This record gives sequence, structure tokens and C-alpha cells, in this order.
Amino acid sequence: MRYLRYALCFLLLGMPVLFIAGTASAQVAISVTIAPPELPVYEQPICPGDGYIWTPGYWAWDGDDYYWVPGTWVLAPQVGYFWTPPYWGWGGAAFIFHAGYWGPVVGFYGGINYGFGYFGDGFSGGRWERGHFYYNTAVWHVNRTEIHNVYEERVNVRENVRVSYNGGRGGIEARPTREQEAAEHERHLPPDQNQVRHEEAARSNRDLRNSVNHGRPPVTATPRPGEFSGHEAAPARETTRTETPSGHTNNPVHPKDLPAYQRPAAPNTGNTKIDQKYQKQQEDLSKKQDQQRQKLQQQQDREHQQYTKQNANEARNQQLEQKHTQQTQQMQQRHVQQQQQLQQKQQPAHQTSGHQESAPKGKH
Repeated sequence: MRYLRYALCFLLLGMPVLFIAGTASAQVAISVTIAPPELPVYEQPICPGDGYIWTPGYWAWDGDDYYWVPGTWVLAPQVGYFWTPPYWGWGGAAFIFHAGYWGPVVGFYGGINYGFGYFGDGFSGGRWERGHFYYNTAVWHVNRTEIHNVYEERVNVRENVRVSYNGGRGGIEARPTREQEAAEHERHLPPDQNQVRHEEAARSNRDLRNSVNHGRPPVTATPRPGEFSGHEAAPARETTRTETPSGHTNNPVHPKDLPAYQRPAAPNTGNTKIDQKYQKQQEDLSKKQDQQRQKLQQQQDREHQQYTKQNANEARNQQLEQKHTQQTQQMQQRHVQQQQQLQQKQQPAHQTSGHQESAPKGKH
């Protein structure tokens, strides 16, 4: 129905509409002669709960203008399913919109670097194991004190590219592999009702239209579908920065920009009680530092929200970002020092314990 509504709009406007055969019924493919804008740079809101999958933001077309559909967290429709993002591809005479879908594997999404695990080819945001989704905290923003099915796996990707379409002049030159082509024809599910309502809400929001925001939508990502207001909704950031594979800035501005902490190796002194004691000390410190990160992030989000309500000018916003950068870096340095101090505190005891246990007993 949603595709049909688009098609009727295009036909009335005299715009090209292509009909393609689907596996179940005929569908309407949206095609536009104007290339979509570049992808905005933004930060990923924290995952709202276990089982949520990140669906990156994208530019959609309403028959007259492109509008930004903010990235958001969505509950997977069933265990074992992943999200393949939508993309625009040059069809020889126009840009054709390829809708996203849910399926057992991530298919082809045009080679578009959406960030946050969707770097143009495949997916590195997490994996399904034993009926649960395990989150890769190297690329996704997850509260590890609430969600414990996590792991950390660094990903090396090409330099950040913000091009939002495949093929044509200036587009991404990528073609699907055999496996990706097979994934597109396997059984999969369309966007769920929450995603459909999320896109409809974006379409009705004038501020998200490209003609209004000029490629910098005021809301780029949300914690849940349709939540376009509140301090957790992410605004667009400056586009001059470079990004790491996770979408975080190289120069951290906010706690959410920081990479996940590298947990120290599990203690192995040979003494089970001492190992358990050291392990608990490490876990307590990590938990405390995670809570401090979240507290600072919430404080900075509130300040951003306040400045937005006040319509602060660019100079004031820059001053706020400088303040946040200083706060974040100071916290990061303090946390590194705390970790080093704990390791130093444990190391002599480890060595002493090992020496005492290996030393021969004196004769009486």
C-alpha cells in the first residue's frame, strides 16, 4: 500500500515509476532523476534494550523532495533475522529506490557506507547465538551494565565516504556478490509496522525535507521509531570530521564517541581466591566507569537540548562543543589512570604471591 501511494503521487506529477515483479505480488519501484543528498554525519543513540537492531538512516522521496528518515533501533521481527538497509541505485535513466528488508543474512545495500556496522559490504554490528543477539560494542553504542551479551571486534574499513547512492556519476561502484544476490531472493520480511510509521512520521516532518535543512536534518537518529524529540534524539554534526569504523569521531567530543574500554586479561596468579578478588576489582571499576560515561553523556545531551530550545547561534554551539570535548577527554584520561593504578596495585601482589608460593619452606 505504501508503494502504491508513492506510485500514484509520481504518476500525477509526471515522474517515472517502474513496476517490478516481486516474489509474492507486483510492487512499485520508486525512481527519481535527481541524485539523493550526501549522508549526514551523526552519532548513534544508545541501544534501548536487548534484542534491538540498529537500522541506519537514509534519504527517502515523497514525490517532490528528498526527506531524511532518521536511523533508529528496532526489535528484530524474529530470532536470527538481520536488517538489510535500503539504498538508491542508478538505473540508467533515473535513481531507483531499493527497499530494505529483514532476513537470515544481510544482503546487498549498494556498497553504501552507512556506518555503525554497515560499512558497504556485509555487517559487523553483531551476531545471533543460541537465540540471543550479541552486540559488537566496537561499532554499536550499548550499555554493557544492562546488556551482557556483548563482545568487541575491531573492524578496518575504507575512509569515511558519505555518498548515498550506487552507480551513476559520483556514485559508489559496487556490485552484489553471488551470496548477496541469493539473499535478495531468499525468504525475507519487509519493514515492520513501527518502521513504516517511523518513515511516515519523517515524511510529514517539514524540517526533515532536504529543501529545508539543505542536507543537515535537525534529527538524524532516534532511540526508538518515531521519537523525534527528547535529549536522546541525535542532531546532525559538523561534516568536516573524519570517522572511525564505528562512526565515532577520532577526536572524541562526547562519551558516546569514545571506543569501548579494553578489558584487561583475566587474572591468573595461580591462587583462585586472589584471582576472583582481582577479577571483581576489575569488574567493579569497569561498571563504575561505564556509569560515569552515561552520566556525563546524559548531562551533555541535556545541554544540547537546552541550546536547541534557545536557538543558540553557531558561536555558542561551538563553545559548548569545546566544553564537552574537554570534559570527555578529562574523563577519559582519569579512567585510563584509574585502570593503570589498579593494574599496578595488583601486579606487586601477584608477583609476591607467586614468589611465596614457589619459595621452599625453611627447616625448623
